[in-house]
Amino acid sequence: MPYDLKEIAAISGMPGLYRLVRPTRAGVIIEALNDKGSRSVAAAQNKVSLLQEISIYTQDYDQTVPLTEVFDRIHQQHGADLGLSNKSNDQELVSFMEGIIPDYDRERVYLSDIKKLVQWYNIVSQRLEYQAPATEDESSEEAAPQVSATDEAPKPKKKAAAKKLAEPAAGEAMSTAGIIAAPEADTAPGNPEAAVAKPAKKAAPKKKAE
Repeated sequence: MPYDLKEIAAISGMPGLYRLVRPTRAGVIIEALNDKGSRSVAAAQNKVSLLQEISIYTQDYDQTVPLTEVFDRIHQQHGADLGLSNKSNDQELVSFMEGIIPDYDRERVYLSDIKKLVQWYNIVSQRLEYQAPATEDESSEEAAPQVSATDEAPKPKKKAAAKKLAEPAAGEAMSTAGIIAAPEADTAPGNPEAAVAKPAKKAAPKKKAE
């Protein structure tokens, strides 16, 4: 994560950004992201908006860009020193936004939102450390285990003995391989479902021819 925004929030009725320190019974203790770093308590009725949970609308109605990614794009293009402020002229702010998110929604993202974005980035870039994302080569090197020449080669694992009876897969019917003999319990006299065998009828004697 380039800028860690998990504990950074904007609080209604209070200018600037704040780091959430810990909750209290009355609200939450906050620390201002400025030179003084003064601490205070934000009351429970104050709306706390975590920057990590804020996104920018795009022209795709169901698609948004997380603020963390937006800040990363800004850093890639402008570095920590943006060269703009929330008091810059409207055309500069709009051009800046188009360069960061070309497909941002012009109807749902207002000029006041762009000014707030610029103000927030200026605070975050000056107060938080930027962590460059790891490249694919670095990720693969970290993931690959390093084996020295003196290490023994790993021994192949023994194959597990095959089960005598293959277990059927979930939802798959078991093959009966012919007729299944009924268990003794099914034919026991006390079983109400047991079929009662009827005695065979004796053949009637044939009449002698007169």
